[in-house]
Amino acid sequence: MFSPSQADVRKFFCDVYARHRDGLPMDALQTLASQWVAEHPQYFADLADEAAALASMKEAHEARTNPFLHLALHLSISEQCSIDQPRGIRQAVDLLTARQSLHEAHHEAMECLAHMIWESQRAGRPPDGAAYLDCVQRRATRD
Repeated sequence: MFSPSQADVRKFFCDVYARHRDGLPMDALQTLASQWVAEHPQYFADLADEAAALASMKEAHEARTNPFLHLALHLSISEQCSIDQPRGIRQAVDLLTARQSLHEAHHEAMECLAHMIWESQRAGRPPDGAAYLDCVQRRATRD
């Protein structure tokens, strides 16, 4: 299992941004990540300065979204959908996408994913994939 550190994630997204900006070749994961980077021009300044991104890891920015976490959640949901894990996530996100943009559908799923992670950490238990999927499915099927 690959468990990147916070610094690894920041370096990855800064590199993806630089490759995207400069038109450099990318592997499949970088290409997928670059699509989400392109959807978030408000993060370009954060992604353009790797040294500052690494230096700010210890700072809490409660007033704004962490761009690296936000992009990592988009990437996680994309990967989950590509392999349908947890089983049913692809269908739930597809249903959300039928009602709104893929970007907004991801944001709906992200809220569920972030809540599941928070609950897991708070309770000291493994992540509950069934609760996560149930949350996304409820959002996908609500009127």
